[in-house]
Amino acid sequence: MLTADFAFSKISFACAFLVLILVTGLLLELIIGSELAFSQLGFSFVASTEWNPVSKSFGALPAIFGTLVSSLIAIIIAIPVAIGCAIFLNELTPKWFSVPVGKAIELLAAIPSIIYGMWGLFVFAPWFADGFQMWALMNLVEVPVIGLLFDGPPIGIGLLTAGIILSFMILPIMIALTRDALASIPNVVREAGYGLGATSNEVILKVLLPKIRSTVVAASLLGTGRALGETMAVAFVIGGSNSINASLFMPASSISATISQQFNEASDPTHISALISLGLVLLTITLVIIGLSRLLLGEK
Repeated sequence: MLTADFAFSKISFACAFLVLILVTGLLLELIIGSELAFSQLGFSFVASTEWNPVSKSFGALPAIFGTLVSSLIAIIIAIPVAIGCAIFLNELTPKWFSVPVGKAIELLAAIPSIIYGMWGLFVFAPWFADGFQMWALMNLVEVPVIGLLFDGPPIGIGLLTAGIILSFMILPIMIALTRDALASIPNVVREAGYGLGATSNEVILKVLLPKIRSTVVAASLLGTGRALGETMAVAFVIGGSNSINASLFMPASSISATISQQFNEASDPTHISALISLGLVLLTITLVIIGLSRLLLGEK
């Protein structure tokens, strides 16, 4: 028994250490590949807004802006929807309804991202342009400050469309994790709340949700990670414009979409190094978000 436990411990350690080696190797490879771009461009690579392979001018700021804003939009939409769906399926509906609906939602996670992108471009974008965008241009543009976010051509594609499509993509995994966390809470906890005279809303909001706070944060982190790195779906609907605009209706770009669209055509070493540098920036952003989430949870 002791030998088996010792072997299991060592194998587990080796697997964990292997993951650390892979992440470290990936980080080193990105650093080496981006050395040329940073040596020639310096800090202007992350501060400049110009991206012109012909003149060898590469600025990552528009791609960073598009990545962060589209992911933020996705998380803002997905978090309340995921929590609401999880509560509805686990606490407010019978099993004969919640089980098949829950399985159907989980199956959405298996849909390839390119399908989401094609649906977003050919179905959602035209409907969005004729519906919400036209309404916003007629009713929200004149509103101070808020109007700047919706002052753009109703073409369907843009930052807001990319964020909405991303929210659809990250919802299944967030709903599944939140629902599993709610299901893991013993029924005695709910019974104790009802025994004290709490209503269903009070039990859910004041007893159950505080217990799954860390799971909700973890689900949000996982969703953010997928949103930050999503490529094909975003490339279809974000517009591909290397610019920064206050309007969410305007076309934009993202780090992953820029890499996927230009890497096969890149022949100049500086251009290739700039694209690898974008990957390094994306990895850095992901690591920063993970660190902030740990601080938020009070973990070391």
